[in-house]
Amino acid sequence: MNFRAITINYIMKLGNRIIKRYDGGPERPIIFDAKKTFPKLSVIDQSFDTIKSEYENVNKHFEIPAYHEVEQRAYAISGKIEQNLKWKVFLLYYSGETPDLAKELCPKTCALLEGVPNIYKVFFSVLEPGKSIPTHHGPYRGYLRYHLGLKVPKNSPPCIRIKDQIYHWKENESILFDDTWEHEVINKSSQERVVLIIDLLRPLPFFPKQVNRFIANFLLKKVRIKKVLKDVTKLNRSRKKTK
Repeated sequence: MNFRAITINYIMKLGNRIIKRYDGGPERPIIFDAKKTFPKLSVIDQSFDTIKSEYENVNKHFEIPAYHEVEQRAYAISGKIEQNLKWKVFLLYYSGETPDLAKELCPKTCALLEGVPNIYKVFFSVLEPGKSIPTHHGPYRGYLRYHLGLKVPKNSPPCIRIKDQIYHWKENESILFDDTWEHEVINKSSQERVVLIIDLLRPLPFFPKQVNRFIANFLLKKVRIKKVLKDVTKLNRSRKKTK
């Protein structure tokens, strides 16, 4: 393990130790009411057609990379199993930064995101037909994860198991959950599944809220996110389709 990875793990462990005192610990919720937790997400729920259309624009003009090409740490869940199938992502926002290609191909979606406070990370998540995601859990307790179904196969629709709860995606339907619980995706469909994923900083009392912001938007940005954004910029230049 290199110095960068050791530093990242230490930062997240430190943050987790503080946040778990306030998030309910082992009794923390699995699934949240998005309207009550993040009311401003309603603008995203109401913009399904716009967001789906801009995803199609991305797919038309860009060869979307596998998740582990964007973030190497995702290889165990993205590329190690079913190597012939891809879990692909297109990054729209990360810790205050919006890639230029996202602004170009998804201007309306990027504008919508500006109206939602406490956003940490946003991306289109694309599963090729039959691509599942093995059991794992998010490493950091500082955010909650929102999914909006954009394209969901009607036959054998894929589902996500979060701890002991099963959720089947539906187009134009959203879910907000804590991805630090063990979860996996079961996908036996013969068509592409596309979800908009938004990570938002977890609601916390004043002190842990400030710690979380400092960790997510300064420490992690300095040691990990800047590199991810740099790699994404290179990928975006090389994968853009010529007309």
